Amino acid sequence: MNIVLLIIIVITCITSYIGFQKPELFQKYKFEVGAIQRRKEYIRLFSAGFLHADFMHLFFNMLTLYFFAPIALEGFGVGGFLIIYLGSIILGNLFCLYHYRNVPFYSAIGASGGVSGVLFAAVALAPKEIEVNFLPGYLFGALYFGYSVYMMLNPRMNDNIGHAAHLGGAFFGLVYAVAIYPEFAMQNAVYLGVMALPLIYLAYQIFINKRIG
Repeated sequence: MNIVLLIIIVITCITSYIGFQKPELFQKYKFEVGAIQRRKEYIRLFSAGFLHADFMHLFFNMLTLYFFAPIALEGFGVGGFLIIYLGSIILGNLFCLYHYRNVPFYSAIGASGGVSGVLFAAVALAPKEIEVNFLPGYLFGALYFGYSVYMMLNPRMNDNIGHAAHLGGAFFGLVYAVAIYPEFAMQNAVYLGVMALPLIYLAYQIFINKRIG
């Protein structure tokens, strides 16, 4: 295992465990719209990515990161991987902040934004060849984005999934990959286009129909 990936997993496990044991620290560093808006606690945009709700939440995020981080590390190097992972956490939470800016009590935690960014940066390198849950990467991406967009536009009580953070992180990873390897993007334009259709629809809903925020 790459040492940088190991360090991220270890740090995330340690900080998540501390959060399990110390509710006051969990409350201080989780993503919370009101605290960020009123008290300017911007550290929460970053720190929330290193906290989790429970061991199962932590396990699945770290397992997904373990499987797809090596592809991102090989394709983008250590520096690129860190930009994708940390940038996706922050952008995912910024999108959450925008989406829930009128809901001050909204809170969230988890590395899902960063993991989604790494996953989709990896998929963007080879959308036909890389498989996710036994599906070609581009098809999984289209279904993933489609479901997330649908749930954002049709929220349900007690859903407890940060769809906005997932989408924001995945978008960052995808765009970063396209920017770094435009030749791959051109070669796979059809597959990336299919995958991006739900994102285009979401942009229409945000900027034209004003359904978000």
